[in-house]
Amino acid sequence: LKPDIDQFEKQIAIKGLAKEKREILHEVLIQQYEGLEKAKALSANIQLLIKENTYTITTGHQLNIFSGPLYFIYKIVTVINICQKLQDRFPDCHFVPIYWMASEDHDFEEINHFHLWGKKYQWETSQSGAVGRFKLDSSLQSILSDLPEKVALFEEAYGKSSNLAEATRHFSNQLFGNKGLVVLDADCPQLKSLFKEIIQDDLLNHRANDMVESTSTKISDQGYKVQVYPRSINFFYLDNGTRERWIREDGKLKARNTDVSLTEEEAIDWVNKHPEKFSPNVILRPLYQELILPNLAYIGGSAEVAYWLQLKKVFDHYKIPFPILLPRNFALILNKGNVKKLEKFDLKAKDLFLEKQGLKNLYLKRHLDNPIELEQEIKGLNEIFDSVKEKAATVDKSLEGFIGAEAQRSLKSLENIQKRLHKAEEQSHEISLKQIEGLKEKLFPQGRLQERWDNFLNFYINNPEFIQDVINCLDPFDFRFHILIED
Repeated sequence: LKPDIDQFEKQIAIKGLAKEKREILHEVLIQQYEGLEKAKALSANIQLLIKENTYTITTGHQLNIFSGPLYFIYKIVTVINICQKLQDRFPDCHFVPIYWMASEDHDFEEINHFHLWGKKYQWETSQSGAVGRFKLDSSLQSILSDLPEKVALFEEAYGKSSNLAEATRHFSNQLFGNKGLVVLDADCPQLKSLFKEIIQDDLLNHRANDMVESTSTKISDQGYKVQVYPRSINFFYLDNGTRERWIREDGKLKARNTDVSLTEEEAIDWVNKHPEKFSPNVILRPLYQELILPNLAYIGGSAEVAYWLQLKKVFDHYKIPFPILLPRNFALILNKGNVKKLEKFDLKAKDLFLEKQGLKNLYLKRHLDNPIELEQEIKGLNEIFDSVKEKAATVDKSLEGFIGAEAQRSLKSLENIQKRLHKAEEQSHEISLKQIEGLKEKLFPQGRLQERWDNFLNFYINNPEFIQDVINCLDPFDFRFHILIED
């Protein structure tokens, strides 16, 4: 279905969740939130999940320390706002925003750092395996001491939690609990038990591999980039400190780089007794999510939405409704100082998306009284050499190559002269151009989008209402890139 609010009525009609699954989900959430102070909206949403007319809107994200880049915030805001829009549109139903923590992911390098006010803070630890299980050791605590200001939000989250998943739930609850956001950690035996049949089928029959490859081929043939690649077995062996791929070798199922080796019969027994030891990869994690949630839509970045499209046949095979896919909100935040600089240089916010040199050229074009361009001279030189070629052809056609080479040398000289002229023009506006370059670097650090680099603390520390301001500004069904101006 299309990412349009009008399509949700159709999705509601085909999506449900069995009572027993709802009860298990509710029980797990009660356990996971034990000891945490819950806002009224959060408690109500957890309780509503038992009701058959309650549905979820989900986004997933890695467990970046201190929340990582800004787009984590935009993902959560998008699901919260969609739920509110749906509640207004379908008052007889209930809609709960879900943050699915990628607690089983093992790519520590992607989550071990964040950027605050131009400085990189990085967690150094020798731990391995599923990052959600990482203990909060002294090296993480030292980051708190190094921050330029104390942030109670993270002091409490990292001080009162035993592992990274708990800490992430804690600060997410502090930031969004009053909006009813439910944080779910699916690294859980009770929830994995609901997935047992699919785990077993993938281990023994490898159906997902062929289905995803078939869809990926069609996507590639149409000129689109394939985002993810399936494997024969799309599960990892999960244990404390370990997340390794299951492979077939010598007629057995083995976990790479471990001593674990199982016959098919032993594997089936493991799935039934220890489903938590099987961690789905990027191909089957979405299926796991949709199996245990009454979910209507998944919210993600552009690449996420694209890879979900590779999985449609897998959903059809297992008779699980495919969710509506929506891109998250995208934004760039400008403060008053940024806006004043743009006005000073006669630039628009959209101009900032030009490459650095293109932005400089635009400024020069608007501010040079008589910009020097040699287009006419280059055109005239081309015409002269074309005329010479014609005349030479009447005498000796073999001279055409020589004349062409001389033309290229002459044109190259003119181009070099033009570059020198442009450089001289830039020098006359050197201070302004350096300020423009500095603004571009600040808003697009390392040439990347602000939302993929800066941490939300860059704004939250000086504006405790930052989260609410973002919620108020962004429309989840407006898929344009937003420019947000700080008051």
